[in-house]
Amino acid sequence: MSVSSAELRIVPANEARWDDLQAILTGTAGRCQCERQRLGDGDWWHMPVEERRDLLRSETNCGEPRAPGTVGLVAYLGPDPVAWCAVDRRSVYGRLRGSSVPWKGRAEDKDDDGVWAIACLIVRPGFRGRGLTYDLVSAAVDHARSRGATAVEGYPMLTGGSAVAWGEMNVGSVGAFTAAGFVEVTHPTTRRVVMRREF
Repeated sequence: MSVSSAELRIVPANEARWDDLQAILTGTAGRCQCERQRLGDGDWWHMPVEERRDLLRSETNCGEPRAPGTVGLVAYLGPDPVAWCAVDRRSVYGRLRGSSVPWKGRAEDKDDDGVWAIACLIVRPGFRGRGLTYDLVSAAVDHARSRGATAVEGYPMLTGGSAVAWGEMNVGSVGAFTAAGFVEVTHPTTRRVVMRREF
């Protein structure tokens, strides 16, 4: 079942309520608090969930519309908070910077703050299967561009039609990125694709 754009509202995290974001981040996402990509495995693994939560709260500035709101987007379907997209400068994602996978076949400056990345897409249980990640990726493109990005990347997974656990799909599907105008840059592993949209 798809959702009409008239029903869906996507806002920068600082314009969302903290409790709304926490309602989306449940289960594995609640334990992660969208910090694993930012911190890298070593620092993330040893940090208690409460500290991860406090860190995310300081980064998102939820409920503070005048504060910077660059680290992500929150989607609402009517009054319900339904999805989260982590999007920020690529250079802030320590796990991404430390992994060899997305850099295979590329000689790029990892510190280039003009390139942004969509690091995570989370849809709240009960609202999945409605195509919300397509809207989130599209909104993330606009968000990054409006904040001076020269390009935005994603690292989606190819499923080949196989069932994939939701926790693995937090990177999104290739279809959502293709629909938002991304093109494949590299195909570093069997299931992972680096996709990019230039501005």
